[in-house]
Amino acid sequence: MQKTKKSIAKRYKVTGTGKIMRRSPNTRHLLRNKSTKSKRRSGADKPVAPGFVGAIRAALPYSH
Repeated sequence: MQKTKKSIAKRYKVTGTGKIMRRSPNTRHLLRNKSTKSKRRSGADKPVAPGFVGAIRAALPYSH
């Protein structure tokens, strides 16, 4: 039986169309130094870069 890599499952999610999305970094603390624009953009999820998609899919065998 293949196992899901739980550390990766907590960080990424697969959309209904099969894209893998990730959270934006640098949104935990020290937010007064960051611009409003960067904070607003970091609120939205971003797609994973194509080079990492294969490794993430292999770690999430039952998500697609």
